[in-house]
Amino acid sequence: MASVSIHPAVDHGVKPGKDGFGGGTLTCLCADKPVKVKVGAQTAHNHVCGCSKCWKPKGAVFAQIAVVGRDKVEVLENGDKLAIVDASAAIQRHACKVCGTHMIGRIENRDHPFYGLDFVHTELSKEDGWAAPGFAAFVSSIIESGYNPAGMDAVRARLNELGLPPYDCLSPPLMDAIATHTAKARGTLYKGA
Repeated sequence: MASVSIHPAVDHGVKPGKDGFGGGTLTCLCADKPVKVKVGAQTAHNHVCGCSKCWKPKGAVFAQIAVVGRDKVEVLENGDKLAIVDASAAIQRHACKVCGTHMIGRIENRDHPFYGLDFVHTELSKEDGWAAPGFAAFVSSIIESGYNPAGMDAVRARLNELGLPPYDCLSPPLMDAIATHTAKARGTLYKGA
């Protein structure tokens, strides 16, 4: 199964995170005046994502995404090079206008379950210790980006081999968090006896 490529950061095995890791700097792919973003905390819910909106490095079938508190993200250098890819999307992906690298995915809708979290690509950091990816999301969506549907069994087998359970949505804990947020907003959250 090792012949099925997922993402360069996991193709040779998933690296474990480090306890006490405090973050690092993400750098876009520009050789001249790269955008630099400081992430001042460990990330959570790191995963590989097959959706057609997430930025993927050249040759990667999946993106690698994690979240961190919005208050822990700061553009350090060349922020003038950032632009929102799709202003109508729930996640406002801020990408470098020169190299196209997505640096920050931010949710501006205060009613969204993930408001307050920013999405980041930890593979853009030279520091080791970021939380390890724990699952694969939106796996079927790679077909929408041109992946051969006949290869999906091999992709899912490789993801399982890497310890990244494949889902065609988000992981069960994240789906539960979304549903809980929605139930609270609607006043239908189970109160129990």
